[in-house]
Amino acid sequence: SRYGPKMPLAVDCTAELIRCKVLDSSGRLKSHELILSYGLALVRFVNLITERKQKMVSIPLRQLAREVDIPIWVVDLRHELTHGKLPRLALCRKGCDVVLDWLRKMYWSRQLGNNLCEGSEDEEEDQEEVEANAELDNDAWE
Repeated sequence: SRYGPKMPLAVDCTAELIRCKVLDSSGRLKSHELILSYGLALVRFVNLITERKQKMVSIPLRQLAREVDIPIWVVDLRHELTHGKLPRLALCRKGCDVVLDWLRKMYWSRQLGNNLCEGSEDEEEDQEEVEANAELDNDAWE
């Protein structure tokens, strides 16, 4: 509320992603509608977060994402949502979870000024599993 109409990007992105999860759990939307909802939230996240790092010379999104530790497969998911065939709902859900975790570590934990951004070994293993599953899903797109 302190920011008025100029909401921080991380807050706006978090709100959109949580809204998708709430809609998903409500059971009111069809699979295609959920894919579109998650898709818009994920596309906006990648575009808005990487936009700040864009210079006068165009820099590839993959490079910008790497600089801010966004998993490359999330950028690939954004690319498919924008330019390709819509992915499966399960992959959109995974993308949402990974992005919410990124926001928790990179924004919310820092705002709270605590050590939540230091992941445990279990969190690292979970992240590796999600990324491995996403790699498999990448093959399915092709």
